[in-house]
Parts: sequence; C-alpha cells; structure tokens
Amino acid sequence: MWDDAPCWSGWGPADAPIRSLPETAAPLLRGLGVDPERRRAPVELDAVRLAEPGLPEGVRDRLARVAQVHDDRLARVLHAAGKSYFDLVRLRAGDGIPAPDAVVVAADGAVVEEVLRICTGAGVAVVPFGGGTSVVGGVEPLRGDFGGVVSLDLGGMGALLDADERSLVAVLGAGMRGPAVERALGERGLTLGHFPQSWEYASVGGMVATRSAGQASTGYGRIDELVRGVDLVAPAGRLDLAVRTRNAAGPELRELDAGSEGVLGVITQATLAVRPRPAVRRYEGWSFPSFRDGIEAFRAVEQEHVAPDLARLSDEAETAVNLAMAGGGRAEQALGWYLRLRRHKGGCVAIVGWEGTELDVGRRHAASEAVLRRWDGIPLGARPGVLWRRGRYDAPYLRDALLDHGVLAETLETATSWTRLHELHDAVAGALHDALAAHETPPVVLCHVSHLYPVGASLYFTVLARQQEGEEVGQWRTAKDAACQAILRHGGTITHHHAIGRDHAAYLEAEIGPTGITLLRAAKAELDPAGILNPGKLLPGVS
Repeated sequence: MWDDAPCWSGWGPADAPIRSLPETAAPLLRGLGVDPERRRAPVELDAVRLAEPGLPEGVRDRLARVAQVHDDRLARVLHAAGKSYFDLVRLRAGDGIPAPDAVVVAADGAVVEEVLRICTGAGVAVVPFGGGTSVVGGVEPLRGDFGGVVSLDLGGMGALLDADERSLVAVLGAGMRGPAVERALGERGLTLGHFPQSWEYASVGGMVATRSAGQASTGYGRIDELVRGVDLVAPAGRLDLAVRTRNAAGPELRELDAGSEGVLGVITQATLAVRPRPAVRRYEGWSFPSFRDGIEAFRAVEQEHVAPDLARLSDEAETAVNLAMAGGGRAEQALGWYLRLRRHKGGCVAIVGWEGTELDVGRRHAASEAVLRRWDGIPLGARPGVLWRRGRYDAPYLRDALLDHGVLAETLETATSWTRLHELHDAVAGALHDALAAHETPPVVLCHVSHLYPVGASLYFTVLARQQEGEEVGQWRTAKDAACQAILRHGGTITHHHAIGRDHAAYLEAEIGPTGITLLRAAKAELDPAGILNPGKLLPGVS
C-alpha cells in the first residue's frame, strides 16, 4: 500500500540510496563547526516509539466497513508527521508520538462523508493527509480533547476525472500527486504548470488547502489563482462549488476552501485551470551587481508586464554558496572571471525562464531582456538555467544528507511590498543570525526572491547551522520565533506559501486581526460543529 510513499525519516523513496553531499560541501560544513566525516543515521523503524492504538471501542470495525483501515507500524509512522525540521528531528531520534491510532484510506467523497459521520459520533479527530509534505506541522495527528485520532489518507482519490481542452480546465482527484497530474494532462497536450519544490509528493488537495505556489507561479499563477471549482466534504455537509465564469454571486467561497488546511472540511476534488503543454522552455542565468539591483530589475519587469514565467534572484550569500558548491570547474571559473571583468564580483545570480510557443517565448524573452539590461544585468546563457532545472527538486534530499552530518537545515518564507522587500530581507536574516549565534551556533543564512507581483515579491530563506545536540528542537524554535517576530515588525506576511499549520497559528491574529479570527472560527463552528477536523492547526488557541 505504501510502496510509493516517501521515506518515513526523510525525503524520497524508502528504498532509494542514501544521497551524499558533494565533496565541495566540506568547507561549508567546517565553517559551521561540523566534522564532515561524522555521520548520524536515523534509528531503525522498529526502534520508533509508538503508543498503542487507542480508538474507542468499535470505531475501527465501523470504519473498516466503509474504507481500508491500517494500524501497522509503517502506516502509523508514515502518517505521524510532515517534513519540517521539527518533524524529521523527532522521527530520526525515534519519537513517533503522536502517531495516528489508525490510517483510513478514502476511495471517494462518499467514503469521506461516512468516515466523518462515524468519527463525529465517536469523538475521534480526523487529520486529512495528501502527500504528507507539510513543513509547518499541518498534518501532525493531534487529537486535541478527543478520544482518538485517525489520519484520513486521500491517496485513493488520485485520478484525472475530466479535462475540457476547449475551456482549459481539468477535474483532479484530491490525492493525485504532481507527477501523476503532469503525466495525465500531458497525454492530452496540457499542463497544470504548478511545480512546487515538493512536487514529487505534493497532492492536489494539499496544494489547494495550503494555497501553494509553484516555482513558475509568476507566469502560471499560484494554485489559488488556478482554482475554478472545489468539492469539500465537512461534517455538516458538502460544499460543491462548480466551475463558473466570473460572477457577482456573493463572496467567492472558493477562496474559503483554498487555504482551509483541512480545518473546515476535506477537499475531495478540484477543478483547476490548465494550459497547453509548452512547446518551448527557455531558462537562463543573469547576473546583477547587487541584490538591490536585482530586486529593482525584477520589480521593473513585473510592473511593466514583461516578467518571465520563472524569476528567481539569489542574494549575495546564496550566490556565493551556490557557486562554491558547484565545484570550481572550468565553467564556473570562466563565469567568475567574466563577472569580475564586468565588475560583478560578489554580485547576485538570477534564474529566469519563459514557457510557451516558440514565437511567444521569443517575443517575451526580448521584452524581458531589454528591461533586465537597464539594471546592469548580464546574461549568462543557458547553462545556469539547465543546471537549475536539473536540480530543482534536490533540496529536500540534500537536507537529509545535512541532517546526517548534524546540521540544522531548514527554510522559511515570507512576502512584502517592493518598498519594504530589502528591509525585510535584512531584518529576518539578522534575526536568524542573532538567535542562532546566541546558541553558539552561528548560521549561514541564504535567501532568494521569487514569485513576483505588481505590489511586491516573496523571500525564501534557507538556514544552515551546527545542531545543538540535545537541544535541536529548542534551538530552531527560538530562531524561528525570532524570524517570525521580525517578519511581523517589518511588514511581511507570516507565510507566503508554506501555510499556517501548527507552527504559524500563534502569529495569524497579528496578520488578519481579531475580527478575522472570529470569522474563521464561525466558519469552523458551522462546518465542523464538533471540531474533529485537524485540531491545533490554522486557528490560534483551538486544540
């Protein structure tokens, strides 16, 4: 049943060979105070601590009459957590508590209805589970005040249900994962164009429920911009929002479903906007003298309506680490010589890309290039783009290897206006440096800009530091809180695309205000009166 599931203690298939860091990573590890020769493997599956399954009497049998039910060790551990640093540190050390009392696999919306009816009556919490890729505690099986908790696995709903090539929409089952989506749409000459870094395992329902952003969302749009219809099953009933053109029929309820994080209901299928599969994909590298110059170039292409589909600008630190990790081969040496010659030593590298027909890509590329050159941008050719596309999903695998070496490796993201973008970048990086230095583990903080909008853009931070042995969770919790406080003080959103989950719930009220929280709680009370759906997520103070 779980053959295609990711490794319970990390990323990628369970039977995949352990991925090692490149030799060029050794200086980075030593700079963090980490011995490159030391390795700490996760415990074996049999050593993971689990509580005995504790569903109320008779509930398992009732669930088994309507769905597949699994309560073996592997199933429970696979559904015990998502893929955040907190999750992996805990699981690698052998802590499988909390794990669900059982995993229930739903085949369709009718089964979901029955599962919710049974669990509501029995006082059992239900945690919807798609690909399990949450990095904010979104699928942690918390039971709150209930007598048990089940993980509702939606992997059984993983099919392309319909595709309308004329209207460019497709109906997708909630459990369908990124690669399956592209294979099925590709057979019809279509693409969703939504490629988050978690694409290999992320599910359609999870993408919609968390308002996901893909790597080319500047061109294709975020997932919430692609939603045309949603089927949501809640304990109080179904909310079927069929495809409509633009209308004035009251507030847009699809916006309530997108971002609901399994707290208001279970998304069983989604109708999403699709596009013709691009005939041409052109990705290339550019260099800018500084991060500030690159930000201004990106602002200009976006506000002048000539932005590429993908726009990704690394700051000075991320550029330096990426070049160092590339290994100093002939191509990298030639690039360094060329950038020094053009006075870009210590500058920043961007990856930009266009997709579409040959004519369209050629026209849009020329328009973007004219603006990027105004900010002293230097085109670096196709090779940086090829290398980026080749490694675009590598980061989670590399994080596993860094964890093996005792490195704290985690990401966080935010977004703000163009006016405050550089201020926010410096404030968050500074907060992370100060918080981790206070633990005597000074970090390397990397950042890139991506996902451009007329009003602003997102910032995506990567943090590397030596783990404080025995205090790994507290070490990162202190640093993450410092970063979140800096985000709120300097005009950022608490999350651009990772969602709220458990980890950000305490900061939500500062962003949407007490009246906003009251509205969400009212929706929760109406759709899920007993409160069984995904306790402890999204809403602050809700167990």
